Amino acid sequence: METLIILFGVFASALLIVKLITKRFEISQAGRIAMAAMLVFTAIGHFAFAKGMAMMISFLPSPILIVYITGVIELAAVAGLLIPKMTLLTGKLLIVFFIVLLPANIYAAYHNINLKTADYSGKGISYLWFRIPLQLLFILWVYYSSIRNQSKIK
Repeated sequence: METLIILFGVFASALLIVKLITKRFEISQAGRIAMAAMLVFTAIGHFAFAKGMAMMISFLPSPILIVYITGVIELAAVAGLLIPKMTLLTGKLLIVFFIVLLPANIYAAYHNINLKTADYSGKGISYLWFRIPLQLLFILWVYYSSIRNQSKIK
């Protein structure tokens, strides 16, 4: 839920600030700024809650290292979304990243993993009714803010 608040809150703020500065609504730019802010937030979670996140992928070798690497990937995506020459490539890679992460979220829900407390007191399988549409929202958000309009420019 926090990610949605950040995504929509930063989007509205960025849209307003960009409008005041440029006298235009730059929806794609505001969308990229909002996604970048959300990714900073989620990347911090990868470091703050690494133990709980590692439980999501405990079947893989070196799960803590993978969690840290994915946090760094999210921070790299922040830079890529905000650098105009990198936006299109970053958008495509970020969509792949979001698709690849979905099975880990399904695994976590199925096993009741609580990321923050690193135990098995999570919300369970019903959480997927929220998480899967949320993941689809992230994918569509990146597509519309980073790929769709950028592809038309090229």
